[in-house]
Amino acid sequence: MKGKRISDELIRSIEDSKFYLIVFSRNYASSSWCLDELVKIMECHNDKTTEHTAYPVFYDVTPTDVRHQRGDVRKAFAKHKNKETAGKWREALKEAADLAGWELKNTADGHEAKFIQEIVEQVSLELCSINCNFDEKLVGMEMRVNDLVSSLEIGIDDVRMIGIKGMGGGGKTTLARSVFDGISFQFEGASFVENVRETSSTSLSGLKSLQCQIVSDVSDDKDISIRGVHEGKSMMKRRMRGRKVLIVLDDVSHINQLEALAGECSWFKPGSRIIITTRDEKVLLAHKVTLIRDVNLLSNKEAICLFSRYAFGSEIPIKDYGELSEKVLRYAAGLPLTIKVLGSNLCGEDKPIWKDALERLKSIPLSETMKILELSYTVLEDDHKEIFLDVACIMKGWSKDKAIQALESCGFHAISGLRVLQQKSLITIDARGDQEYVRMHDHIEEMGRNIVRRSHPNMPEKHSRWWKNDEIEHILANDLSTEETRCVHFHIQKLDPYILIKCFGKMKALRFLSIVMKDCSRNLELNTFIPSFPDALQYLRWTNYPFRCFPKTCQANNLVTLEMPESKIVQLWEGGERKLLDKLRFLDLSYSKLKTLDLDLTPNLETLNLGNCCDLVELTDAISMMEHLKSLKVNGCLLLEKLPDDLCRLGCLEKLNLSSTNIKHLPDNIFMLKNLKHLKLDECKLLEKLPEDIGEVKCLKKLSLSSTKIKRLPDSICMLKHLRKLKLDDCESLEKLPEDIGELKCLECLDLSCTKIKHLPDSICSLKHLRDLKLYYCESLEKLPEDIGKLKCLEFLDLSFTEITHLPDSLCKLKYLSDLILNCCFSLEKLPEDLGELEYLRELHIKGICIDLPQSIHLLNGLCIYGSRWLLESFDFSSEIQPLEDEENFKGQDQYYKMLCYVEV
Repeated sequence: MKGKRISDELIRSIEDSKFYLIVFSRNYASSSWCLDELVKIMECHNDKTTEHTAYPVFYDVTPTDVRHQRGDVRKAFAKHKNKETAGKWREALKEAADLAGWELKNTADGHEAKFIQEIVEQVSLELCSINCNFDEKLVGMEMRVNDLVSSLEIGIDDVRMIGIKGMGGGGKTTLARSVFDGISFQFEGASFVENVRETSSTSLSGLKSLQCQIVSDVSDDKDISIRGVHEGKSMMKRRMRGRKVLIVLDDVSHINQLEALAGECSWFKPGSRIIITTRDEKVLLAHKVTLIRDVNLLSNKEAICLFSRYAFGSEIPIKDYGELSEKVLRYAAGLPLTIKVLGSNLCGEDKPIWKDALERLKSIPLSETMKILELSYTVLEDDHKEIFLDVACIMKGWSKDKAIQALESCGFHAISGLRVLQQKSLITIDARGDQEYVRMHDHIEEMGRNIVRRSHPNMPEKHSRWWKNDEIEHILANDLSTEETRCVHFHIQKLDPYILIKCFGKMKALRFLSIVMKDCSRNLELNTFIPSFPDALQYLRWTNYPFRCFPKTCQANNLVTLEMPESKIVQLWEGGERKLLDKLRFLDLSYSKLKTLDLDLTPNLETLNLGNCCDLVELTDAISMMEHLKSLKVNGCLLLEKLPDDLCRLGCLEKLNLSSTNIKHLPDNIFMLKNLKHLKLDECKLLEKLPEDIGEVKCLKKLSLSSTKIKRLPDSICMLKHLRKLKLDDCESLEKLPEDIGELKCLECLDLSCTKIKHLPDSICSLKHLRDLKLYYCESLEKLPEDIGKLKCLEFLDLSFTEITHLPDSLCKLKYLSDLILNCCFSLEKLPEDLGELEYLRELHIKGICIDLPQSIHLLNGLCIYGSRWLLESFDFSSEIQPLEDEENFKGQDQYYKMLCYVEV
């Protein structure tokens, strides 16, 4: 401003700023102007009554050079040494150099652009936390906001769209609003568009009005007029290209909304950011949005804090309300919306009101939550609604494969249907080990069940789905079943089986029936005059079916899945009748009394489970005609001695389980099973060898030969390029492995426990993907290959009860080794000195042996050591020694202990 000295303006700017970035270069100290600024900046930084923060940036000098005025800084400062202010300047330089900041040569490998980007991101986060001005009732928001702002990478000069997805009431809008409030000042224009779904669906001009809002907000022009959506797109392209903008599109539900409001990245000026919140991931994927973030529900700690703020106005529950608060939070299950509503409703109420409210929630769900959640259900296609209700009422927690099988049996396109539910945040798919499971939030489950109940709230017999045991038993005992019911799933407690089978005949629309009942000791005979299962039935599972066969009256024309594990079935049909079941794809008669099965009556089977049918004598040759069969289980059929000669005609077979049978050999033409992936032969006590051409089964991934009489493995086994798991434990006659075992490049798990293996081929060190190596009770094994350290992925190594005398030094290169088991390795003399280099080691088992630990072990903070008490006490660790549970001790031996080691820093 005219008439003002620049220094005065600069001082005021410094005083008005929140953050200071001080860029130190070689010549910085030569400028008295810069040094005066620095003195003022440090004064503001050190003023505890204000909120100022200074960050030093060391461009081409080091913090030490600045702190002590050395090198180039000293040369630059030399001309000031006689000035009166030199002392202040020196002190300011020292103070600034002591602050946390950034040094170019030690950041981003000295890459200037990346260096600047990192500074911009960090300062953006700091600015965001200040500008967000978080509501005191928002819990856990600061961390979530910072994570999202980091993903936006505001300093990068590109156009970026980012999606936030999650279930209704999960906090998507709150998060987007908090981020918008925190960073919008950094853009040339900003617009927060609320309720996109609702606005665009309530009128024909909905999308047009939203386009007007965005253009008006960004350009600060209140006189925007748009005649149609197409014209709106053109106007947005023209107006957006000249400004770096921040736009939030909240609650988007359809691709046409994104096409109208943020059609392409080319609409926007580089540096712009578009945030989209939705329940439907598919909308984001269809619009090619690649950055997608899930909204995490509240942790238990966060939930307690949020609830307490609404219910008590404090951080924790008040005295005597802790237990009741926990019950409320169990119901809320981390959903912010429910927590807020219940906290507000219960605020100021006494205990009887709390207890009554909790009791009410058991039968009447919270309407405010249900209303929000049900929006995701109402937009589903009709078949997807049916799938959703089946999952909510019956299949929650099932494995994904079993759910797909059941839904496909009922005529649904299950794979795509479950994907739609997942994309709309109605279910999640949770991976555990090799299996995936269908999960659903408790409130979504409650919403689905409420949809089924509400049409006839006091007449459960008219519900489309039954799942409550007490209601079902009452309905069936009183013969109240109707034609409205499509799915039934329950555990029989008291009901007579005769009454049960009689009632089901009346349910003409029943497509799904799943029953679990206690084992019935008596063999029940069918009365042919009793109505049987309805013809509409497509999925039938009855654990412990008490009858010896199926009634003649059961046509089973539409049956796709028939599962009768642990049944009393001796023959499939009453009177030995033969019925063609050409729609049947999945058959499970495991643990039944079945002696034989007419397999030519089930030509389209895909899975056949006859496991543990102890009376089964043979598989008929008709099995070779099942061209669709993918899985065959006859494990535990103790009388089964041979396989049909034409078994290898099963070109689609992927899984074959022959464990615990009396099979003596496999067909020589097993190599014809081109799609076989899993072969289980455990406990085949008469099996002494594998076919020489086993290596031709190219797709094999898992081969299990535990407790067989196998003496050697054919050399061709090394041709199984896709084999991931090889189990040879308890093969007591096995003395060596093929020398080329290292050719199994995909092998992840190798179990040689309790074999007579004397040495491991050197080629084993080529197994780059091996994670588990078990050599437990290999009493003839005296050493490991010296290059064992080449097994870079190894996580678990068990050498218990071997004659190993030393461990190769290269073992310390096993970067990811987490478990090292050396129990009762009585010949082991010492451990490698560099054992402390195993930074991921979490468990070291040395039960039954006396051995010194190397000093480097102290580097392994958090290591748990198992051994005798006196041995653990001899180690110099600050840690508590605890006795092991009985199952962790060796049977009949002394008590052992564990010690969690930690290093005091």
